[in-house]
Parts: sequence; C-alpha cells; structure tokens
Amino acid sequence: MTYTKKFPSGLRLVVKQIDGLLSVSMGVLVGTGSCYETEEENGISHFIEHMMFKGTEKRNAFEISDAMDRIGAQVNAFTSKDITCYYAKSTSDHAGEAFEILSDFVLNSTFPEEEMDREKGVVCEEISMTEDTPDDLCLDILSEAYFGNSGYGRTILGPANNVKCFTRKNLFDYIDERYNPENLVISFAGKIDIKYAEELVAEHFEKHLKKRAFGNRKKILEQKGDSLFKNKDIEQVHIAFAWPSLAREDKLMDAALVVNTILGGGMSSRLFQKVREQMGLAYAVYSYISSFTEGGILTVYAGVNPSSVGKAQDAIMYTIGEFCKNKFTKDEFLRGKEQLKSSVILSQENTASQMIAYGKYLLFNDKILDLDQRVKDIDSMTMEDCVNALSLNFDMSKMAAAAVGKLKNPLKIK
Repeated sequence: MTYTKKFPSGLRLVVKQIDGLLSVSMGVLVGTGSCYETEEENGISHFIEHMMFKGTEKRNAFEISDAMDRIGAQVNAFTSKDITCYYAKSTSDHAGEAFEILSDFVLNSTFPEEEMDREKGVVCEEISMTEDTPDDLCLDILSEAYFGNSGYGRTILGPANNVKCFTRKNLFDYIDERYNPENLVISFAGKIDIKYAEELVAEHFEKHLKKRAFGNRKKILEQKGDSLFKNKDIEQVHIAFAWPSLAREDKLMDAALVVNTILGGGMSSRLFQKVREQMGLAYAVYSYISSFTEGGILTVYAGVNPSSVGKAQDAIMYTIGEFCKNKFTKDEFLRGKEQLKSSVILSQENTASQMIAYGKYLLFNDKILDLDQRVKDIDSMTMEDCVNALSLNFDMSKMAAAAVGKLKNPLKIK
C-alpha cells in the first residue's frame, strides 16, 4: 500500500508499506543540487550534505553516528545534479529512534567552525580523488562539454577554491532558500505503520516548519556540443561522447532505456561486442542515459590505449551509425525489454531503492509512483516505440565529447 500526504507547511510525505519485512528505509529528499547553484555557490549543496553530520544543539558529530550505531541503523546521504538525499535504514522496531536522529541533523545542524575547517579538507581531498580517477573526471568534463559551465554542466563537488571560501552564513542562507518545506519530501519504504510514519513526521518535522514563499530557481539547460580534453600522464585514454536524450517523464523514456540497453547496457550489447569482444580495444565500454526534468543525455564511455583512440572512436561511431540505420532485431528488443522489466521488479525488493524512487517521483511530479503500472507499460511496449525513441537520440549536430589521458588535441566531433 502507498500513502501520501501534504502538510500545511508544504512538506510532503510518501509511505510505501511493504509487509513481510523486518526493516524500513527512510529519507529526506531535497530538490536541490549542483544544477541550481551559481558559479560562486558551485559545490555548496554537496558541502552542506557533508556538514549536516557534524553536530546539532543536541548531538555532536560522534554522537550522531554513535546514536545510529547503538540501534544498528545505517545512515548516509548523497548529492546529485538536482537532488540531495539524507537517509537511514533500521529494523522496524527502531524506526522512531532512527527518524528522530535523521530529523535532528537535517533540521538542527549548527555547522561548528572547527568542523567546517576539517570538512573543507575532506571535501578538497574528495575533489583531488576525482582528479586521480580518470573515468570520473572524463564524465565530469563531458558534462561541461555538453551543457557548458552552468546548470547541469556544473560538477557536484564544485571547485576546491569555492569549498575553501564557504562560510557558515553561506550555508545557512542556502538552506533557508533551498530547504523550503515546499521543496522537501519525506519518504518511507518497508515495514512501518502508515499512521505511525505520519505521526513521526508531524512530531519531528512538521511542527518545526512554517509555510513560507518558495521561488524555485530556474535551471539552465543549454547544449554546447563542444569537445574538451585534459592531458594526463596515465596509461589509458578515457573517452566519452554525449547526445541529447529524453526527459525523465517522457512517454518514450522506458523505450529509450531499452534502446540504450541494446546499444551499450551489458555484455550482449552492440558496443561491448564490437569494441571489446571483436576488436579488443577496451576493457570497459558502455552507455547510459541520465534524465532530468527538462531533458536528458545519452553517454557512451570507453577506456582505451593511447594508440587506439582513433580506432575506438571509429568503432563506436560505426556501431552507432549501423544501429541508427538498421535499427535492431526482435530478439534484441525482447532481451532489452526483459532486462528493463527485471531491473524494475528487482528494485522493489530493496527498501532503499523504493524509498528513493517513491520520494523522487513525488518530489518532481507531485504524484504517487505506480511501479506495477510501469511493469505493465513495459510489457505493452512495442518495437515501434523503441524505433521512435531511437530516432530522438544521436543528433550528431549536438554531439559532445571529452577525453582524459595522453592526448595533444580534443577528439574530433564535426
């Protein structure tokens, strides 16, 4: 059973009650991330996520983690381009205690100066780690090549210089604007009584919130179509390409996911078979779709020897060209459809995945997600749907590329 409620402050709640379990996942989802940030703010959503665990008026940093450990609960958080999420998972008998701790640090963090100084060092090390992780770095550069250096093109971590300059006032001002009740969703998935979940939210969240005006920032979605690279003295060259894809709620989104699966979503995919199995040019080669409210991006990635960059790019473009020209077989379509359906069904056996899925859907669409209906829609999907989805990808005039490694020039895209 799925239940939703909107409180007077504007805060929204969704509960996916699942019988037969002994645990529950709970999360606070905020509609903010790097795509909403200004140039000077870039990285602040992620830095706030880190700082939330560093102490409240009731608990210091150690006491937050110790309180969760004492009840055997797991707690974590993540920041993406357009969402920040704080979440915990506990046995059902400790759901109330876990939620109280979660609500305490989300609503009452004090951001002590000494903790800020330490955490700036931690986040700067995280940024350095990305610089030393060339596949992640390549995909960050690809976002800038495709979207430009604003909106969705901004990195989640932000530049180190920004992080070093953030003040407590910066953090509180950003939270005051972006952590508006209208921009918050509380999500539960697992074994929990709906009335109890509602009471927990009323007691630990809603009674501390007041309805206030919320003017959501306009997100920038530009398509630059550039080719960028970073020369690094490493053994491989990491290459990636991007094309426009569909928005997350497009009626052909699931068909696009099937198309992507056929192209580069697994070991039987076209790209894996061509680039790795037949030509031996890469150990890792794959494609994936990132979808947002305003649009999406289809990415192809490969890590290759510096001497094979040209061959790998040619093989990728040849595979995509053949795919667009000759489409796909019925067997490929059926296999891709089953892979998508199984991923949706298997996700329903994970309370954390469901908590995030139901929370995100309510946050962005103000509706209850119907996973059973989604499975039915996938079952009724036709080859024509996938052909139509394929036709909406791979606009070569809007293609972007990125590379990291021993390169002297960017990849050619025109």
